[in-house]
Amino acid sequence: MTTSRATPGRPRDDQVDRRIADAAVELFGQHGWSSFSIEAVARRAGVGKASVYLRWRNKEELLIEALTQRLWRVSDVDTGTVRGDLVELVRQQLELYVGDCGPAALRLGLEAAGNPQLAARHEEMAQAQILAARAMVRRGIRSGELPEDTSVTFLLDALAGGAMNHAMTVPPRLRPLSPEAVADYAERFVDFVLASVLVGG
Repeated sequence: MTTSRATPGRPRDDQVDRRIADAAVELFGQHGWSSFSIEAVARRAGVGKASVYLRWRNKEELLIEALTQRLWRVSDVDTGTVRGDLVELVRQQLELYVGDCGPAALRLGLEAAGNPQLAARHEEMAQAQILAARAMVRRGIRSGELPEDTSVTFLLDALAGGAMNHAMTVPPRLRPLSPEAVADYAERFVDFVLASVLVGG
């Protein structure tokens, strides 16, 4: 099926598509929107500008699609226990922010206010995270694992804020964190937060 960006007689190369998208995310993560250009992305991807314009009409369209492809949404995972669910929530957040695409994910949050298209992408990611997290906490309350008066907002602020703070303070030389380091931090952090929630419960 031909897309609006494809040129007749010039089939798309998925490997080139991936190289360009990866280069766009890396460039944005390192230097931000002010230094983002089709020329810079083409140089980093090792392709000509024509190859980029064959696929995307402008730099806004390129970056938004690249971020959509590379930055996944935090999703609701039902592990059977509220602790397991929240560990998975924190693990997903950390993998997003301290993984290969972490600089771009963090940069998106910082620069969204000045760019409506970036703001829309950031809002989409944030809403997915909020909905997933609320579902997890409410399951825990329904199952009796969390007290009925547990503040969904405060618990999520603690978990999401803690994960974000940890991601922002990891030294660049340690990025991306290993899956083992992410899992270990997620478990220990959730246990620490839940200990305060469950006191007297």
